[in-house]
Amino acid sequence: MKTLGYERPLYILPFDHRGSFQTKLFGWTGTLTADQTAQIAASKEVIYDAFKEALRDEVPDFRAAILVDEQFGAAILRDAWKHSFTTACPAEKSGQAEFDFEYGEDFAAHIEAFRPSFSKVLVRYNVEGDKALNKRQAERLKRLSDYLHDKSSSLFMFELLVPPEKAQLALVDGDKKAYDVALRPGLMAAAIHELQNAGVEPDVWKIEGLDKRKDCEMIVREARRNGRENVGCIILGRGEDDQKVHEWLATASGVPGFIGFAVGRTSFWDPLVDWRGKKITREAAVAEIARRYQEFVEIFETQNKTVHA
Repeated sequence: MKTLGYERPLYILPFDHRGSFQTKLFGWTGTLTADQTAQIAASKEVIYDAFKEALRDEVPDFRAAILVDEQFGAAILRDAWKHSFTTACPAEKSGQAEFDFEYGEDFAAHIEAFRPSFSKVLVRYNVEGDKALNKRQAERLKRLSDYLHDKSSSLFMFELLVPPEKAQLALVDGDKKAYDVALRPGLMAAAIHELQNAGVEPDVWKIEGLDKRKDCEMIVREARRNGRENVGCIILGRGEDDQKVHEWLATASGVPGFIGFAVGRTSFWDPLVDWRGKKITREAAVAEIARRYQEFVEIFETQNKTVHA
């Protein structure tokens, strides 16, 4: 079994979105044609080119990473492997309320076909939610966790989302922002604890943005409890605007145990929309995405150096 955890800086440009690309960026529903699939894949090549441009300019390649899906990004994953880039690939079905494997019983074969640095899952898990649902998810996730630690070179990345239950929202008068600040941090810590007790052992936890340093510290304590001292945490952007993402990065970057970030839609969505609408050229879209990604790297590194100076 591999040593649990990952401690090196990790700055991820994630574009493993599938359903949202198809329906929101392109406006397509139902089964895609080969041409439609190719168009979505081409849009992801724009983001990948921006990532490579950022590496050429400012971002150190040993800290940079991409997160992209097999469905639309197989060629990107293969090229990234040839260039020894750090990669992550999702194992979950897109847009599902309950975690399940994208490729069912063949999940291991798909992981080994692309050999990503990380196999990533996105999971919605609220400890005060449906107990049977949580149990089913935890059992599947333990199966993946065991496989990755025992039989694969890929590490395990876990994106934890904690959607509010109706009773929890009622406590804050239906205010989702108040839920994010007052209730979600504690529920995230409880979810990490419960999943670990169920045998789910991520090397990296991908965490929704937190507004308070003490909440970041609480999450790290849970992630690293009982001998898990090498486990890393990264902050995700959740599609928020630049200012909010900047605040989250600045807060997390000063906390030991938070090793980086994964900011996707905030980096690429508007440039892709403008490129699709023929408002800007492909080259301009690449440059703008690269600039935004570099900016997030700079914020995280600058704040980190300031806190640890």
